[in-house]
Amino acid sequence: MNKNKMLSTALVAVIAGAAAFGAQAADKGFYAGAGVGQSTVDEGAYDDDDTAFSVFGGYQFNRYFGLEGGYADFGKLEPRGAGTPLEASSVYLTAVGTLPITDNFSAYAKAGVQRWDLDRSIPSIVGNTDDNGTDPTYGLGVQYRFTDNVALRGEYSRFEVEDTDLDLAQIQLRYDF
Repeated sequence: MNKNKMLSTALVAVIAGAAAFGAQAADKGFYAGAGVGQSTVDEGAYDDDDTAFSVFGGYQFNRYFGLEGGYADFGKLEPRGAGTPLEASSVYLTAVGTLPITDNFSAYAKAGVQRWDLDRSIPSIVGNTDDNGTDPTYGLGVQYRFTDNVALRGEYSRFEVEDTDLDLAQIQLRYDF
C-alpha cells in the first residue's frame, strides 16, 4: 500500500470515528414522552377498540440502544355479545434497539416485560381468576426528530395478557433532556 493511500485510509477512519463519537454524544441521555392512539382486542369474547394513551420515559445509552419504561391505558374494551366491558392497563420495561436511517429519521424495535392490570378477570379463559399478571410486550416504530430535543414517533405494540393479545397503535411525542 502506498503512503498516500494509507494516509487517506487513516484520515477517513479518524473522521468516521470522530463523527460516530459526536453522534453518540448527541444521542445519549434521559427522555420522556406521551402518546395517544387506539387499542384493539380481537380474541375470545372481546372484539373492540378504544382510545388509549401512554406515558413513557427512558435512557438512551447511545444512538442504537436504550431502556424505556412506561404506563399504557387501553381504555374500555366491550365484549362481542352480552357481558361487561373490560378496562385494562399496563406498566412496562423494554429494551429499545434503534436503527438510524437519516440524521432525523430512525426505526426502532422494542421488547420486554409488562405487568398488566384488568378491572376483573377475563371470562373467556376457562378457569381464569387473574385480574393482573406479568407477560411479554414488544413493538415496532418509526421516529422523526424535529430538533435535538423533540421527536414524533409512530408505534405499534402488542401486550400479551394471558392468552389474549392487546394491540396498541399510537402517535407519540418524545422530549430529550
